[in-house]
Amino acid sequence: MRPDARSTALASRERLAWLALLALAVLVLPWYRVAPPGGEPLLPSALGHAAAGRGWLWPVVAALPLLALAGARAPGGRGFLALALAGLAALVVQGFAVGLRGPAAGWVGALFPAAAAGQTGLGWGGFTAGVALLGLVAHGLALRGFCRGDRFAASAVVFIVALLTLFVFFPILRLALAAFVGPDGAIAFGPFLSRFLAPEIWRLDCFSGPRRCGVVINSLVLGLLCATLCTALGLALALVVARTPFRFKQTLRALSILPIITPPFVVGVAIVVLFGRTGLVTVWGAELLDIRPTRWVYGLPGILMAQLLAFTPITFLVLLGTVEAINPTLEEASQTLGAGPVRTFRKITWPLLRPGIAAAFLLAFIESLADFGNPIVLGGGYEVLSTKIFFAVVGARYDLGNAATLAMILLTLTLVAFWLQTRWLGRKSYVTVTGRSDAGLAASLPAGLKGAAWAVVAPFIAFTVAVYAIVLIGGFVHDIGRWDLTPTFAHLRTAFAVEIGAEGLRLYGSAWNSMQTTLAVSAIAAPLTTLVGILTAWLVARQDFAGRRSFEFGTMLSFAIPGTVVGVSYVAAFNVPPIDITGTAAILVICFVFRNMPVGMRAGMAALAQIDRSMEEASQTMGAGSARTLRRVVLPLIKPAVFTALVYSFVTAMTAVSAVIFLVSARHNMATAYIMGRVEAGEYALAITYSTVLMIVMILCIALIQLLVGARRLGRRREFQGQALPAE
Repeated sequence: MRPDARSTALASRERLAWLALLALAVLVLPWYRVAPPGGEPLLPSALGHAAAGRGWLWPVVAALPLLALAGARAPGGRGFLALALAGLAALVVQGFAVGLRGPAAGWVGALFPAAAAGQTGLGWGGFTAGVALLGLVAHGLALRGFCRGDRFAASAVVFIVALLTLFVFFPILRLALAAFVGPDGAIAFGPFLSRFLAPEIWRLDCFSGPRRCGVVINSLVLGLLCATLCTALGLALALVVARTPFRFKQTLRALSILPIITPPFVVGVAIVVLFGRTGLVTVWGAELLDIRPTRWVYGLPGILMAQLLAFTPITFLVLLGTVEAINPTLEEASQTLGAGPVRTFRKITWPLLRPGIAAAFLLAFIESLADFGNPIVLGGGYEVLSTKIFFAVVGARYDLGNAATLAMILLTLTLVAFWLQTRWLGRKSYVTVTGRSDAGLAASLPAGLKGAAWAVVAPFIAFTVAVYAIVLIGGFVHDIGRWDLTPTFAHLRTAFAVEIGAEGLRLYGSAWNSMQTTLAVSAIAAPLTTLVGILTAWLVARQDFAGRRSFEFGTMLSFAIPGTVVGVSYVAAFNVPPIDITGTAAILVICFVFRNMPVGMRAGMAALAQIDRSMEEASQTMGAGSARTLRRVVLPLIKPAVFTALVYSFVTAMTAVSAVIFLVSARHNMATAYIMGRVEAGEYALAITYSTVLMIVMILCIALIQLLVGARRLGRRREFQGQALPAE
């Protein structure tokens, strides 16, 4: 069969498969998740509901025969693509035209009397129809030359754009609209203005007296202090590791990983145990100085202390990569020309650190604004945006409008931070790694700078060790909060008790339900996150299509949105039809996938930048399609990126709290929500025990992921007992 004929036959089979899926969706599968008011028709499918009086479903049903006819006549024509887009638009319009309580507009009710009864959220039929129509749209675009006619690439672009629109942009838009909803449920600008200009948001009283500042001012002060101190500490750690003969560099790197796999609240609890009113350090200091212990740790000092411990390791990893990437020949050239160590660092090294410093500062600032676990434990009377949003949604008075207004302010702050970072870096070039040799030796730190770095690094290391010593022993003593250090496994039995009887193994500890849910959700979300992230990276790095830059920007936007904003926006968007999935495990998985996808994308793009396109071109020249080339050639070469994406997405799903705290339910509870409940109840030992078990589970799972992914093999020769062996 000729290549053109073979390609035509494959395209025809693909189109028929999408049409068959659409037929299954509208003729067989239940259209709604829950039967809508008015009784169940003879057929639960879209056809059955349309025939029973829900006439707004007829355009979706009619799309099936029309697309089949157009595909048979001219699949590559404009008519087929237009019909596919029209069917997709009909699916979207019918979902929003009729809500749970009736039609969204008067003309809809006049045209369809049955709309007065309302409709529930989409079920398997509705979602399957959406997938089939998106596949037909991608098919039509590929036949029209999109992505150079590559049907797999066109489908990947269409589906990722649709998913980003649905699970990133739509929730933010819905949240923005919720900010303008008044007490009566009507859209109005006045309620938004009154919420936005409320004194408790913007007041500056803390700068002129003992009164408190507004919640936005508090968040900005905390964010700027945290970002500045974390960046300075991270830079000091990076310089000590990269530019001093420090013997225990691997130990320091290991300490930097601990906060990443530490569940929220744990650091805050450990700080309370050490510095609370009855804490070890507080009591010892009060006795030494003969003063009365106070609650000084609750408020800005305690939150800042916890955030420094939590976020400094992240800035350290960012800045360590920046320091190690500086070409040492530039510093050697400076010293050869007569510049001393101080001038070399100030004129050469420091300017080249600007991208890393900007990235670290921005990352710490955003993490501080979005942090929920530490302010909820140590906040006291110091209110920040994340906790204010939380209590607006889950407090005694449910106020989604106020939560939406605060969330939009929080989102605006993070986007402004991104813009300022871009302006600060400007258009200057910071490239130092080229194809030329850079075998020089890195310049040593000036003596004064080395002493200053050690002066801040040593206390930080001591503080980190003290906190994790509390975590290590706190779950296995009677009451760490009261310093009753009697060894016991009672807390472990309370959380993870098991019993082996006639019915087999029985799990009856209070934490098993949340642990099983957390492991299941994380195990599902991690590979999906990696798949979407790596596929997006391949599209951006290897495909050329219209709108590629906008596509890349859209994929990164989800990472810029704080977790608190994500959680509230999902409540606003997916608590009502047409997509009513709040309270299900699906919304937890979706939240993690699109929250963490940019990390996998960036890791994939970095890995693909090191791989020559010629290997992929050779595969395609031999007749392999883009999908097979991606699976058989690209993925084996970027295994480190796959491992990074899997580990990050899994660990983040296991320890996330700011987004999922709004989305958990009694049936689908997460480990972090359970830990938060124990902290609020004052059961610190039980919370620490669970956190310790969670950290051990994560370490074991990371080792398992490493075993499953394997190592990248590049066919290089290896040496064994002094003899060169052939390439593998």
